[in-house]
This record gives sequence, C-alpha cells and structure tokens, in this order.
Amino acid sequence: MAKTRLSIKGRQFLINDRPTYSEIAGSNDSAHGLLMNARFIQGIFDDAADPGRFARYGAKSWDAEAHTDRLIAALPEWYSYGLRAFTVGFQGGGPCFTIENSTIDNNPFGTDGLSIDPAYKARMDRLIRAADEIGMVVIVSYFYGEQARRISEGIGIRNAVVTASRFLRDGGYTNVIIEIANEHNIPPFKAHPILQEPDGMAMLIDLARRESGGLPTGSSGGGGYRHKEVADASDVVLIHGNGQTRQQYYNMVRDCRGWAPDKPIVCNEDSQAIGNLLVCEHTGTSWGYYNNMTKQEPPVQWGVLPGEDLFFALRIAEIIGIKKDKPSLDDQYYLQGFEPEMTYNGERWPRLASLYPETINYVEFFRDGKLYYVSYDEPFSTNFHSNWRQGGVAVKKDENWEARVHLRDGKVLTRTAVCP
Repeated sequence: MAKTRLSIKGRQFLINDRPTYSEIAGSNDSAHGLLMNARFIQGIFDDAADPGRFARYGAKSWDAEAHTDRLIAALPEWYSYGLRAFTVGFQGGGPCFTIENSTIDNNPFGTDGLSIDPAYKARMDRLIRAADEIGMVVIVSYFYGEQARRISEGIGIRNAVVTASRFLRDGGYTNVIIEIANEHNIPPFKAHPILQEPDGMAMLIDLARRESGGLPTGSSGGGGYRHKEVADASDVVLIHGNGQTRQQYYNMVRDCRGWAPDKPIVCNEDSQAIGNLLVCEHTGTSWGYYNNMTKQEPPVQWGVLPGEDLFFALRIAEIIGIKKDKPSLDDQYYLQGFEPEMTYNGERWPRLASLYPETINYVEFFRDGKLYYVSYDEPFSTNFHSNWRQGGVAVKKDENWEARVHLRDGKVLTRTAVCP
C-alpha cells in the first residue's frame, strides 16, 4: 500500500493532499508546495561493458545491488534536511570527469525497447518503494544521450517509453514523476529526432502519461533551454540550470512561467552553485542540486558529505524553515577535493565550497606556495569550465594547497589542505 501520494494543484506539489513542507511546524509559507531535489541519476547504475573499472574510490569491487542499497540507506538523512525528491535514470548519466560515457553500457531496454533488464527493474522498484516509505518522490528519467544510441530507430524509443511507463503503472507507484529524457535537445540525441525535436518530445510525453496511468510527465533540456511546445505538453515543467548565471536562470524561469502560469516549474539539475537557490526563492520554483563529482561518479558516496553536500542541505533547510545548527563562520568555507579516496588516475578536482557563496568575491588557489589559479565565479573551482564542470589537476602526494578566499566585505580567509 503506497504511503506517499503525489498530486499537483496549480503550481504546488501535494503529498497526501497537503502542500509539501506544510506538515513541518514553523515552516515557511513560501516553501509550501515546492519540491527541493537532487540528481542521484546513478541510483540503479551498472555497466555491462566493464564493471570492474568502477571498483575505485576505495571500493574493492563493483556491486550494483549494494550501490542502490547504499542510496536507500542515505535517503533518511537527506529527508531530514528537506529533500523531497531525487532524479534517477534507467540509463544513468555521466561520469563527466573520468570515464568516457560512450564506453559504458548502461542501457536496460535492449535495442528494440520492448523489455527492461530484470535486475534494473528490481533496483528501480526497490528504490521507489524505499522513497515511498519515507515520503519522497522519485523523478524517473528514461533516456540519457550516450546510452539512447543503443536503442534502434524511433520505434525502439517509442517501445521503450511504453515499456517503462507500463512498468511504473503496474508497480502502482504514486510517488513518481516521469522525465522522458535528460536534456532532450542536446547533440547526442541527434540519432533520434523523436527525442530531440520538440514535437516528437511532446508526443512522447503524451504517450508516457497515457501508458503510465496518468503519472505527471515532462522532459528537461540542456542548461538554459526551454520550449513552449514541451512546456505545453508537460504536467511538470522540467528545466536545467547548468551554465546559467542567476540572471539567465531567472530569465528562463520567466519564459517558462509565461507559457505555463499554472504548472509547477522544477529545476532537476543545476550544479553545486547553491547561490542559484536565491532565484528559486524569488520565483517560487523548485531547485535540483547536481554534484557530478561526489554524486555522479560511480561508486557514488550517497550521504550528506562535508562541504558542498552539507552546505546545499543546510541552505534548503533554511529556505524551508527546518531548524538545523548552522556552522560557525569559520566552518562555512571548505576546501573540497582532497578527501583521501576522491582521486582518479592521479588527478583531483580542487574547489572552494561555501554555505553562502554570495559572500565571496574571488578565490586564489596556491599550490606549494605558488599561485595556481584564480576563480571568480561560483562554485569557485580550479580550471573552471562551467558551474557544473571543471578540469582535473595532476597532483602529487604531500602537495600543499591553499585557498585564499576574498570576501565581498574585504576580509580574507584561508583554507589549507595537504594532498593525501
């Protein structure tokens, strides 16, 4: 018997007929009806091509079942901070920093789309039911660009939509939102125009809604992308904030609100740039945290880790009105990337995490006393490519790193680390 029944009333999400967060004593009215979420896209991940290469980051072996179970074990902690939804993909996502995704075989649908690998179905079922048990929603994403090419032709895509949607229908789940594709407009989907073009996507949204028995459905586009036809077809307008400044993000929300004035808008992928939460507060929309290092590189460390994870969790708790102990000023800045196991092929990804990144003007990174890099934009990483991606640094044991944090009020803080 389902415990978590999601419904939508205008712009608001309801769980068991109450606007989300309204059940929390002292919660902020402005947060009621929102759906703060995170991208846990690899929740049922596996690799038929070479699974042994994911025995890394301290893990002695790769075990897809244990990987899902560890996510399930982490959900109550995330729930306590106010996370009420997460995105998980049948075809996963990334990795973005280490292993070329085109070499991974993480497609459970087969080439014709007429079936789902039983092990993937079991993991997805286990994950959705665990979320249901504690009051969380799962945004189930069907297609990922590099994996969708493993499905033949448009008929295979349509078959897979029907197959996945009927699986969700037959499971009787009441805590699911369907995302047809992760960033349907991006180049990797060019082999399947039915996914890439707005009119094809609108048709697939209608198909999934019908075959799933009426589950709310939408599809995201790449960072900053929006399209009226997709918004019109969607029950939930899904957007991605990757690479957007706060002004650009705000403009995207305004456009979507103009097309869909009475539908909820949910960003289910942005970055570690938690300063973008300010736009969500001002626009009454929901935001999705995306940490593609700690939360997308298998084996994923699913818990609320120090630094970026914790700061995101505390910020959404603050927006919602959940009482949590706030770190001292000294503990609101964290030099990320030097955790013992978070290295691959001799590279690390140094960055400066902050509870309030809006307080930072710029960050200087010093390596063994020499200036290595200056970062001016959140999330203040070395070798910055975008707010969701950075280049790696080939490091050596016992290197001394310092982040010199120049705050907007003129103060300068330092954070140091020694490379393990």
